[in-house]
Amino acid sequence: MTRIFSGVKPTGHLTLGNYLGAVRRWADVDQHQADALFCIVDLHALTVDHDPGRVRRLSRQAATLLLASGLDPELCTVFVQSHVDEHARLSYLLECVATDGEMRRMIQYKEKAARERERGGSVRLSLLTYPVLMAADILAYGTDDVPVGDDQTQHVELARDLAVRFNQRYGQTFVVPRATRPTVAARVMNLQEPTSKMGKSDDVGPGVVYLLDEPDAVRKKIMRAVTDSGSDVVHDRAARPGVSNLLEILAACEGGNPEALSGVYESYGALKKDTAEAVVELLRPVQERHKQLCADPAYVEGVLRQGAERAREMARPRVDSAYRAIGLLPAVE
Repeated sequence: MTRIFSGVKPTGHLTLGNYLGAVRRWADVDQHQADALFCIVDLHALTVDHDPGRVRRLSRQAATLLLASGLDPELCTVFVQSHVDEHARLSYLLECVATDGEMRRMIQYKEKAARERERGGSVRLSLLTYPVLMAADILAYGTDDVPVGDDQTQHVELARDLAVRFNQRYGQTFVVPRATRPTVAARVMNLQEPTSKMGKSDDVGPGVVYLLDEPDAVRKKIMRAVTDSGSDVVHDRAARPGVSNLLEILAACEGGNPEALSGVYESYGALKKDTAEAVVELLRPVQERHKQLCADPAYVEGVLRQGAERAREMARPRVDSAYRAIGLLPAVE
């Protein structure tokens, strides 16, 4: 079977965008047709100023929500990145293969570093090097496919480059992964800034629907969504980003087509109302299952423990091989 790896960073509460853009496909498709690993990449949350307790809470919440969304530990591997030492072990080896120039060309580093400087903060070295850790996440498991959005494609390209370079210098060790863009995933935009992606780290709460939002909060956010000048309900992402976002959310919830829905509505109000109700119903089973799992923390802990054991068994032989290939003396048993 094809092996895939994907992860979620615990820097904020999971959103409707995370669910429609990735998690739903993981549950409905990927875990059934691939050897799939889904990881809470908590080490990546340390690249900026953070509250330790919040990172722990969000890591547990993310794991619980992944299970509530339908990930089945009998079909896939769900685990926390920091529970598997091979990620950090391999990351240093890949830092010895990557170059300073490659790191500084990373678009996300440039953007995040600029924002940090604007706030008067210092830029952590880990913000520069975390794409190498991301490459280690991928390469440790012999990953074939990495489902990503456009904003992460550059990181998968780095993983490919490092795999090829390591293999050429030190011998065939790593599978060269591919970035894949799932066709059924939806790109959900911020309800208040419909030209920007709905991100879980956003400060603009009214524009973000979180998976654990109460139904009334979901309705209020969607009914207050920014639309566009004019009154025609037309799907045109360039000219009508606000209404197009609502049409795409509704279509994703109901399995329809946003272009086809364009001719159904005569007013923005009617579209918002139907979209709000569709989102509420979409999230209802996830929230109910999340509540059940929160009442049984031992089950979630067991899933993560078993997932880490399984992930470790997959990663360790390849990482050990990389240590030998690059010239490190094997430890004496």
